[in-house]
Amino acid sequence: MIKVEDVTKRYGTHVAVNRVSFTVSRGEVLGFLGPNGAGKTTTMNIITGYISATEGRVEVGGYDILEEPLKVKKMIGYMPESPPLYGDMTVREYLDFVTKIKKIPPKDAKTGMEKIMDLVKIGDVQNRLIKNLSKGYRQRVGLAQALVGNPPVLILDEPTIGLDPKQIIEIRTLIKELGREHTIILSSHILPEVSAVCERVIIINKGEIVAGDTPENLAHRLSGKNRLLVRVAGPEDRIRAALAGVEGVKNLIEKGSAEPGTFDFLVEAELKTDIRKPIFYAMSKEGYPILMLKPVDLTLEEIFLQIITEEREVS
Repeated sequence: MIKVEDVTKRYGTHVAVNRVSFTVSRGEVLGFLGPNGAGKTTTMNIITGYISATEGRVEVGGYDILEEPLKVKKMIGYMPESPPLYGDMTVREYLDFVTKIKKIPPKDAKTGMEKIMDLVKIGDVQNRLIKNLSKGYRQRVGLAQALVGNPPVLILDEPTIGLDPKQIIEIRTLIKELGREHTIILSSHILPEVSAVCERVIIINKGEIVAGDTPENLAHRLSGKNRLLVRVAGPEDRIRAALAGVEGVKNLIEKGSAEPGTFDFLVEAELKTDIRKPIFYAMSKEGYPILMLKPVDLTLEEIFLQIITEEREVS
């Protein structure tokens, strides 16, 4: 659905984006991550046609952004970090304005607007001035304008910035719902949000893509280990000794006691070694019941920090 090929953007001698290439499939939700100044917003602005690339090309739905810009822009709903809202308009007036500049046919505008307001839950404030709305509602209005015309592609730059935890969960749930019918690129500094919503992650640093995969695959690749969190009922020293004796176990980290009479251990093995059955048999032999056994991957924060740190060390 989206194809970015060798895109470079220069501002004089400064290279903001350097030969960036990636694709986004139809119906995919892609997380776009990077530290401040990494080139995330610049790349998204190039995809939307807001700014042009110095080199390279971008296609959306098979259309080249430079050769057929109007066709591409009709396919994209863009929510920038600071949505372009007009404070002296009511919510309904603003969305009506957006439908007109997007040239939505009048017969579709009213039905479409009602559906969007219901979807992002702003119907109760539709007659209020935007400048009097809370930050959360303004973000919702910004998302609503991106949805006008039901574009197949949504590009969302920090959609939950400044929201409270309840609002973040609501917007996160909405984005997941939108992902069923739309191709989405989501940029966010809230890494758990990206991990919860996105099927694939691209990490950009200093204008270049440094990693791209599912969060799970990135975690496996970077850790180089298979990690399990095990909770066992029994004496701590005997449990530790039994786990240490399991073939394939490379490291044990004590994690304390979460329940009376139990102890948690983080068990590390080589990446392609499945130690679940050996652990079960070892604990069964000792007569210590396993109350929890679950895989533990690197968090997205750990992945992000490890990649960015490695990049800094290399440079």
